[in-house]
Amino acid sequence: MESVRIAAAQTPEFRENIGAALNYACETAALAGSQGVALLVFPEGFLQGYLTEEASARRVALDITSPKFGMVLEQLPKTGPMMVIGLIEIEDGRLFNTAIVVERGVLVGRYRKAHLLSAEQAFNAGNDSPIFEIDGLKFGINICFDTNFPEAARKIADLGASLIVCPSNNMMRRDRAQTFKELHNAVRGERCRETGLWLISSDVTGERDGRVAWGPTAVLSPKGQVVAQLPLEEPGLLVFECPYNR
Repeated sequence: MESVRIAAAQTPEFRENIGAALNYACETAALAGSQGVALLVFPEGFLQGYLTEEASARRVALDITSPKFGMVLEQLPKTGPMMVIGLIEIEDGRLFNTAIVVERGVLVGRYRKAHLLSAEQAFNAGNDSPIFEIDGLKFGINICFDTNFPEAARKIADLGASLIVCPSNNMMRRDRAQTFKELHNAVRGERCRETGLWLISSDVTGERDGRVAWGPTAVLSPKGQVVAQLPLEEPGLLVFECPYNR
């Protein structure tokens, strides 16, 4: 049995402020790097905000082949952990809810959210489930609502991963947030038990416009148990030594 130190950030919500999001990411990456973290996860839509209204999403969407995106990569650390960062992507006019994987300022790959909520009609669904690797630990990505679908986690398991990385954004109306408060980890735990995989989630926290986000940012074991979690409603960094079989 070997292990890799992984981490997830529970962050404030940044909306249409890429500069502030990048500054926060760089500061968090430096903190994680000082603790020996190899893999660092940020929330769904972290870079531009979880914007589901099409005009807003198009205004800030990034083509990952563009010079503008290249400038984003230039601002990310050239040392420290591999990072998974949620963003709004555009390709040939189509929008995607995407998580990119970046290592030392270089784009390693991307995952596009495959299962979309009714409020996410501005986006196109992805259909690939790439596997990534850091220090021998293989992982795949399910973005937030993806974890409600057993097949999303099963694809990752069948490709030999040991870990599900789950960028999320659960900024909801307060009544809805209260209803789902205990359900996020319960659903994710089912995926862990079905596949035998670890899971690490990253979420936003805070309040705006009658909405609230509590998290959770947590690590779940292959038995579906919460083995580490940040306090709800507080930004922070969750660091965990994740065991795996090479």
